[in-house]
Amino acid sequence: MILIDNENNHDPRINLALEEYIVRNFDATQDYLLFYVNQPSIIIGKHQNTIEEINAQYVKENDIIVIRRISGGGAVYHDFGNLNFSFLTRYESKKVNNFIQFVQPIVNALKAMGVPAEMTGRNDIMAEGRKISGNAQFSTTKKMFSHGTLLFDANIESVVNALNVSGDKITSKGIQSVRSRVANIKEFLQEPLDLQGFKQKLLDSIFKGQADVPTYRLSTEEWKAVHQLSADKYQTWEWNYGRSPEFNIQKKNRFPFGQIDARLDIKDGHIATIKFFGDFLSHGEPIEIETKLKGIRYTQADISEALRDIDLTYYFGAIETNDFAIFLCDV
Repeated sequence: MILIDNENNHDPRINLALEEYIVRNFDATQDYLLFYVNQPSIIIGKHQNTIEEINAQYVKENDIIVIRRISGGGAVYHDFGNLNFSFLTRYESKKVNNFIQFVQPIVNALKAMGVPAEMTGRNDIMAEGRKISGNAQFSTTKKMFSHGTLLFDANIESVVNALNVSGDKITSKGIQSVRSRVANIKEFLQEPLDLQGFKQKLLDSIFKGQADVPTYRLSTEEWKAVHQLSADKYQTWEWNYGRSPEFNIQKKNRFPFGQIDARLDIKDGHIATIKFFGDFLSHGEPIEIETKLKGIRYTQADISEALRDIDLTYYFGAIETNDFAIFLCDV
């Protein structure tokens, strides 16, 4: 096992690019371990609908980065109190969805620190019935990684506010609140530690107290490739939002001039169709606005730009373009 030095990068767009670069390009016969801490961000699962997973208003107000990863699973919130780990190994079919094989060293280290950690369910590490880690996997034909979060001292209120918990998940899991089902590892420690000390304890346990942990430091050319991958993929709207599956959404709100009921079909992150209903007293035909918005990216900025020269009062009532865009996009 060799530790990868991420050079204290906290940008998730770099860290996820680094992880993908390693799994696609490094020696398939060697096992690697990567640790990283991200600035406040929401990491969306590969197959998720970004727009439905986030609290868009909270994300915007708090400058939270939203980024899609290449592994499956659910959306997670990262901040400076969250330590992320990734075990990168040769691909073997018996390892697929066999999370305990990867996270057992983490569980063992946590137990040694007095944390009552155990692997439960599909891909979670729990402590006294509360989630402290979620895990996911990705594989190529030669290599794979199993990565996870470790809630060490995360801002639980931000976890609650940044993510939308879907109704079916609440029903299926009997969830009363995110606050009651997640916990910080710091709560269970027998001795106080900061995040760096916690990481060192994990390294000591995984590498069995080796004085010099074998470490790989990327070359200038390798870092250049990582940054290029980040720019071409992880920093693009097309990857982070545009890959969301086709879905329907209804936006309804009563304004002083009447109610607007908007029905949208979103495909590849763009407005495929939009139809307005309501009891507003319009002079113009809303179909003209519907036509203007067809094919536009489903973002507040793009909708505002598309309607920049339109007087919406003529079509609906006294409403500013930006407020109208917020109404259509706020989830």
